Amino acid sequence: MERGSSKHSPRVDEQMSQEVSGLVQGPGTGGSRVDEFRQPEPAGEDQPEATTAPAGELRSGAPQGMSSQDVEARSRLGRFITTTALPGDRDALVANARENEAPADIVAALERLPEGTRYQTISEVWAALGHKNETTRW
Repeated sequence: MERGSSKHSPRVDEQMSQEVSGLVQGPGTGGSRVDEFRQPEPAGEDQPEATTAPAGELRSGAPQGMSSQDVEARSRLGRFITTTALPGDRDALVANARENEAPADIVAALERLPEGTRYQTISEVWAALGHKNETTRW
């Protein structure tokens, strides 16, 4: 009598590992089979929930010289100006922003840019609008 191999195919191995992930990884999306007494107690009525992530600027990852609000605002500006508009002048940037259905405040800000200047990057546009860019880059 000959014995066959007991190995599975990669697809079956993956499926089997998915089935036991909740047991292996513990609490989380797959559920938990851990004893109830090992679960942390919830915070009291007047106590904040426990978290491992700090609040404020430490958490944002904002570069030196910019706040997280500045980073978000510059990113918002960049969402409505595609790379096809750069390098470009004020008229090209405004036209591109309108094509991309930019909000009125973005279009109004771009219309305030000085005429005749060509911008190579979103950071240059951001600086021309009177904002600060990061002081050091990686």
